[in-house]
Amino acid sequence: MIFHSHRTGLRSVAVFEAFKGAIVLIAGFGVLTFLGRDAQDFAEQLVHRLHLNPARHYPQIFIHAMADVTNTKLWLMAGFAALYTAVRFTEAYGLWHERRWAEWFAVLSGGIYVPVEIYKLAEGVTWLKVATLVLNLAVLAYLARLLSEARRTKAAAP
Repeated sequence: MIFHSHRTGLRSVAVFEAFKGAIVLIAGFGVLTFLGRDAQDFAEQLVHRLHLNPARHYPQIFIHAMADVTNTKLWLMAGFAALYTAVRFTEAYGLWHERRWAEWFAVLSGGIYVPVEIYKLAEGVTWLKVATLVLNLAVLAYLARLLSEARRTKAAAP
């Protein structure tokens, strides 16, 4: 039987994972709104509306990236968003219902990002990169502790 504090912790992680899935799902639907539209024109209008200088580096990157968008790429992005969302929602469901497989899955799926987060941090430190890494490590440590306690409890049982 899982303790109440562990249930609250697991459910907090489950809500966080579901939130990430929902954000990516919304973004995936947003990507599909560009089907059949001139994405470069949209990018130029957005840069203008935000009063950014289109000749500057970052607005240029955005405009050029949007110029390269095709319907096939949009469908691929939406497909990957749907896949990511399915993974996050599955993980959230399992954690909410205190399934051991979901704890293992969460540790594995969260652990995959740690090397990438460290690499990105090495490229340049920002508060967002640090916060992302710290939050991910905290969730991983919490879930690893739960798994370790469950293993010890199972080994001690007659």
